[in-house]
Order: sequence, then structure tokens, then C-alpha cells
Amino acid sequence: MKTEMIALAGDVPGNSIELRVLRFEGRNEKAPSAYLQSSLHGSELPGQAALHFLIPMLEKAEKEGRVAGKITVVPQANPLGSAQWLAHQHLGRFEFFSNVNFNRSFPLLETFDTSKLPEIDAPKSLAERLKAQLLRLALPHEIVLDLHCDDESESYLYIHKAFLPEMYDLASALGSTAVLSWDSTADAAFEEACAHPVLHLPEEQRKARAVTTVEFRGLNDVDVETGRSDAEGLYRFLVHRGVISDSSIELKVDFNGPVTPLENVEMIRAPQGGMILFHVDIGDEVEAGAKLATVVTVPGDPNGDVTLTAPQAGRILTRRSHRYTRRGDDLLKLLGAKRSDSARPGSLEA
Repeated sequence: MKTEMIALAGDVPGNSIELRVLRFEGRNEKAPSAYLQSSLHGSELPGQAALHFLIPMLEKAEKEGRVAGKITVVPQANPLGSAQWLAHQHLGRFEFFSNVNFNRSFPLLETFDTSKLPEIDAPKSLAERLKAQLLRLALPHEIVLDLHCDDESESYLYIHKAFLPEMYDLASALGSTAVLSWDSTADAAFEEACAHPVLHLPEEQRKARAVTTVEFRGLNDVDVETGRSDAEGLYRFLVHRGVISDSSIELKVDFNGPVTPLENVEMIRAPQGGMILFHVDIGDEVEAGAKLATVVTVPGDPNGDVTLTAPQAGRILTRRSHRYTRRGDDLLKLLGAKRSDSARPGSLEA
């Protein structure tokens, strides 16, 4: 394993960040290569825990000559967001200066040529230069896994429709309970930026590719057992795809969870601010009209309660970890079988 430290100067003198990049050289030039990164939202750690346990597995495979394709790992893809704290709270989703989501506004390239992306020392903001550098690292690889998490959630994947059903192997390897399929989010997330040039390839060439956002459950699902289990799932997938050789590993592709288009996801939003009392948990199957959550707007006066119900039957995929909400805040994701009446273009969340 080779470790590379990429230094990016900050936006004012005296500030900088370092991007730690781990590289494993493959023995077979024809084998697929893989790129894995975590914590693009600096405060999302389940993916980082998975990579923490995966890296020693990759080192062992390398020593034994079993790494076939090149592997690049960036365990902490956003040192800028990781350093953002306010009043003892870690806030790694939005850049403080621009208020732009760190996983939005990536450049969309028609080809894999990254020569026109901003250089490390370009007169651009640190966030823009960081995004350009991450694309430079990722785009040469056939497999790109961007590891994230939700608030309180099952394990699920975002996958472009062009990569289905071939990528059911990843869902099977990770034990994902659902896939959210998309066509275009129009928000240029990292996944979309990495998929964009792939979609210009002939269909046969696309089948060997894998580009996805992995949502490893919720923010607080960070522990030894879970991290090891997720690492083993990633390892199984890399073996199955031929990036690593390991005769002891066999993957049964048996994913049978829902594959839900983004437009079918019901985003349950708070009509008023107040305390949240959930009636359902993640993984619950509900009928249309079932109670989902009550927003208590006047504590002690039930007349102020606002109870939200399911617009259609479906599965509760996520819910918020906080229990005090603002008007318009997202509270739940419900996977429905038909298009949501409130579906809108773009990503599900900001």
C-alpha cells in the first residue's frame, strides 16, 4: 500500500487541508479497478468505519498477491467538512462559507478527461478544488463507491437506472434492504458526476461498471461489529467483481428488496414546527392513511397536535434523528409503489 498526501491550500493564508490517499497496485492490467471514499459529508462516519476495517484486509490481500485490479481508497474525503464545528456540534454537510452541500455542484464531464478541471492551485475556492481533486482520483476507475449514511435508516443504495440490474450484486454483498433508482437529479452529486461520462459509453461497456452512493444506515451506527460487517460486505463485492482474488469468498446475488424510483419516494415534511413523536420505525410496512408522526406544536394541548399520515402504502426507509423540528423539515422517507403527488425534480434532500 502506498500512501499519498495531497495538500490543498486554504482560501486564506495560513490554512490548508491534506487529503490522504491509499493506493493498492493491481497485478492484472485487465482486471477492474475500484475507488472507495467516505465522509464526503464530514460528519457521516459509518463508511469511514467500514474502510477502517477494510484497509487491513486489502493490505493482507496485497501481501499475498491477490489484488488483481488497482484500488484507491480515500477514508476521509472531506477534511474541510470534518473540521467544521459550531457550539460543540459537528456540522459537516454544508460548507460554512457558501452554504452549499458538499455533495452537490460537482463538474459534469462528457468524457473521462479531467484536464480542464481546476488545478490544486487554481483561483477557486477550496471546496471547488477539493471536488475537482476527488473526481480526478475517482474517474479512472470502473467501480466508484461513495460511502454515506442517513439520519436513522436502513442500509440502502442510490443507483442510476443504467446500472441495474447488474448492481444487485453490491446490494446483496452489503445486505442492503432497498435501492433508490434515479435517472437525473440535476444537482450534480459526486455519484452523478462519476456516472455522467459512463452513460456516454456503449451499453455493453456500462455493464461492467458500478457507480453508487452507499447509505450505511444512520449517523450513530458506528461500532466495531457493524464496521467489520460492512468491510466484509465491501470485500465480498470486490472479490465478486474480480478486483481481488479470494477463492474462499462466494457471493450469492439474492437481493429482493424494493427498487424504488426517486419520484416514488414520499418525503414526509413537517407542516409546522414542534416536537416530533414518531408512530413508526424504520423498516415498518404501512398502509395508506397510517399514522406516521405527530408534531406537537403546543405542549400540553392536544388540539395543537398535527398528525401526519401515509399518502400511500409503502416501507419506512428513514426517519430523522432529531426530535424537534422546523416547519418544512424532512421527517421520513416512505418507499411507495406509485409516483408521489409531491415529487419534484432534483435530489430528495438539500
